[in-house]
Amino acid sequence: MNLDQRGRVQAEYVWIDSVGGCRSKTKVTSVDELPEWNFDGSSTGQAPGDNSDVYLRPVAIYPDPFRLGDNILVLCETWDSDGTPNKYNHRHDANRLMEVNAKEEFWFGLEQEYTLLGNDGWPYGWPKGGFPGAQGPYYCGVGTGKVYCRDIVEAHYRACLYAGINISGINAEVMPSQWEYQVGPCPEFGVRISFDPKPIKGEWNGAGLHSNVSTVATRAEGGMKAIEAYMKKFEARHVEHIAVYGEGNEERLTGRHETGSIDKFSYGVADRGGSIRIPRQVAKDGKGYFEDRRPASNACPYQITGIIVETVSSILKTLNCFRHGANGCVQICGSN
Repeated sequence: MNLDQRGRVQAEYVWIDSVGGCRSKTKVTSVDELPEWNFDGSSTGQAPGDNSDVYLRPVAIYPDPFRLGDNILVLCETWDSDGTPNKYNHRHDANRLMEVNAKEEFWFGLEQEYTLLGNDGWPYGWPKGGFPGAQGPYYCGVGTGKVYCRDIVEAHYRACLYAGINISGINAEVMPSQWEYQVGPCPEFGVRISFDPKPIKGEWNGAGLHSNVSTVATRAEGGMKAIEAYMKKFEARHVEHIAVYGEGNEERLTGRHETGSIDKFSYGVADRGGSIRIPRQVAKDGKGYFEDRRPASNACPYQITGIIVETVSSILKTLNCFRHGANGCVQICGSN
């Protein structure tokens, strides 16, 4: 693995398939010349066999933390041969919505929860076929018997930092062997990653992809007014959001174990049992962000962020008037 590549670069083209999984293949190329490529979409569920070519268009480049050197990871969008986005190219739709609403400066912070499983499919570190002690000491825990697989977490964290990914933090979660942040592969450790929103049935927390959201309006003085206005729109489109917030989410969103009910929209300050939580500090400051707690750990981040922008943007015109001096400006932004 330490052989000289003689100036050539391995570019790992990475894309998302029809079920939200990652696919990739390698091309030897130059960083300055990343061509459009293609793959057999009939083998990934993204195209029929009689018209199987799907095209890969590079959209982002990262240093490769696995091959090291000058090698790179190339994030790609998928496009059909007629020049239209593949129907599973959710990034394109989300990006289009964000470009249209660029002046609102949407900020997203996604909290990816996941569960580490042994090769037998049981959570790593749990008694074989049995259960550890009840939840309580595991969240942000330290030490043997409270946290598991910290070496894997640290290795992944370093890999993200090397690749230049904007990872902001990690923590052990409420259920033992469950952690939180964006997850990558773990080929060296003999474990599997599960994004199942309810990997263990019963009195154990599920896994979500909590999505923190803010806009210019919510971050401005008086931003709580904007947040409250957004909540009405979220409530009206609760069913549409749930539809793209992950499969099997009904087993997680039961109204228990720090979740709201899948059938009812709710929100509140510091309420982890609601659909959306408004942090107490935000309520105190009167501005900031909110956390959509409904998305499951297996949901697509592009579909999550896309529908949030779509829902919020339907009232942005009103909020823009408020911020720019029309009636109500004092209540929204505190200026004249």
